[in-house]
Amino acid sequence: MAPPRIVDFATLGKDQLAQAARILRQALPGPMAYKGPGEAEAEVAKVLGDPARFGFAALVGDEVAGWIGAARGYSHSLELHPLAVDPASQRTGVGRALVAALEARARAEGFLAIHLGADDDFGGTSLFGQDVFGEVLATAGQVTADERHPLGFYRRCGFEVVGLIPDANGPGKPDILMAKRIA
Repeated sequence: MAPPRIVDFATLGKDQLAQAARILRQALPGPMAYKGPGEAEAEVAKVLGDPARFGFAALVGDEVAGWIGAARGYSHSLELHPLAVDPASQRTGVGRALVAALEARARAEGFLAIHLGADDDFGGTSLFGQDVFGEVLATAGQVTADERHPLGFYRRCGFEVVGLIPDANGPGKPDILMAKRIA
């Protein structure tokens, strides 16, 4: 596959935005990940309609192979949310290209770090189904994941686990907090 062309998310046409919503529904493994009617479309609209948000898309030809969003919520750390790569384009460099584009933009805007939450509401990590209260920090440092969960991808991109929110998505379904210094 040829390297994708990275473009500003706001430049996508109507059909490409529909592709981005489809990819968001299909790419994320959890049962709660934008699977409800209109949820993926609403997330696409947020990236376009909120001045505190922006994103990039990876195009192969005129087709969307993946996309990444960002939210400005802290003065010096940018939130990566979401990252979705078409299952047919995963493990081809699309995700890394999108993260690199986001990092470049974040640096240009003066951010020092990028942070994200990597939910486990489906059993992709060693934390799923566990009651980690009382051992939160020790447990966060020992988390492992299978190939379905994005934890390994983010670690390969230089992110590290910096905490977790136990039961964020229900009992035994944590949100794993990750961050990367970029400055």
